[in-house]
Amino acid sequence: MQNSRSCWTTFLVLVGVWTSKAQECGHSPLQSRIVGGYDAGEGHWPWQVDIQTNQGHVCGGTLITADWVLSAAHCFPNPRDISSYVIYAGRQSLNGWNPYMSMTRVTQVVVPYGYTDPQLGQDIALVKLSSPVIWSDHIQPICVPDSDLVFQAGTVCTITGWGDIRDGVSLQGAGNLQQVQVPIIDQSACQEMFQIGAMEQVNVRFDMLCAGYQEGGKDSCQGDSGGPLVCQTSNGTWVQAGIVSFGLGCAEPNRPGVYARVSAFSSFVKTNIQGIQLYGGARQNWAGWVAMLTRTLFALAMTLLLR
Repeated sequence: MQNSRSCWTTFLVLVGVWTSKAQECGHSPLQSRIVGGYDAGEGHWPWQVDIQTNQGHVCGGTLITADWVLSAAHCFPNPRDISSYVIYAGRQSLNGWNPYMSMTRVTQVVVPYGYTDPQLGQDIALVKLSSPVIWSDHIQPICVPDSDLVFQAGTVCTITGWGDIRDGVSLQGAGNLQQVQVPIIDQSACQEMFQIGAMEQVNVRFDMLCAGYQEGGKDSCQGDSGGPLVCQTSNGTWVQAGIVSFGLGCAEPNRPGVYARVSAFSSFVKTNIQGIQLYGGARQNWAGWVAMLTRTLFALAMTLLLR
C-alpha cells in the first residue's frame, strides 16, 4: 500500500512539473495620453514598458518573455546603434515616483529584412534585454497571437502609452500612463476612410490593422509608437493585436490609427525567439494537448517501472 501511494505521488509530481508553464501571459493581477484617454490604474497594464534614450521617452513596447520586448521598427532608426536605449518595466509615470520599476539595457534589436518605412509595412521590432525581468504583480508578459487568431472588426480593444494627449501637446504633470478604448475597423472600410479628402496616399497593407472612430476623438499619438493595442478574449486573457505604427495627425475624422498586425509576424517572432508559445487557435491547442498527453503517459509508464 505504501509503495502504491509513493508511486502515485511520483506520478502527480511529474505531471505537475511537465504540464506547468513558466509564466502565464495576458493576465493583469491588479486589474479590477493617448488622445481622449485617461489615467491607467497602477499595475493595470503590467506588460507595458517605456523605451528611452538619453533624449528621454521615445517609444512604448511590451514584454513578451522575461528577456524580449515587442515594439515598432521605426523606434530604432539604426538597429545596430542601441547603446543609448534603456527599457523601464513596471513604470506608471514618466515624471513621478515608480516604486515597482526596473531598468535594463538593450543587447539586440531585430527588425524584418527590408524594413524602410512604417507606411510600407513590416513595422515590428524584437528587443533583447541585457538581463531578464523578474515577474511580479506589476511586471507581466502579454500574449502574442499566432497567425490563425483573428480580431474581428468592431472588437473594442485598448491602447496604452505615454504619448501626446493632442497633436503636438505632450503629456503633462506626473505623466501617468494613459489608456483609451477603440474598436477595430474593417480593413476595406479603413482604406475608404483614408481616401476621403486625401492629401496623402495611404495603403492599408495585409500586415496592418486599423482601430479608432470614423468621427475621430480617440487615438494613439506621437510618443505612443511601439506600444500595444490589446484585446481581451472570451476567457479573460489579454492578447496583443497591434503595435502602434503610424497615423495622419491624431484623432482626426476619417484618419484612424494604423497598427502593425502582430499575428502577421508569428513566423518572424518564432524564428527569433526560440521556445516562445504563441496564443493561437485549434491547431496550437491540439498540439499542446497531444504533447501533454504524451508526457502524462510517459510519467505513468515511469511510475509503473518504479514500483
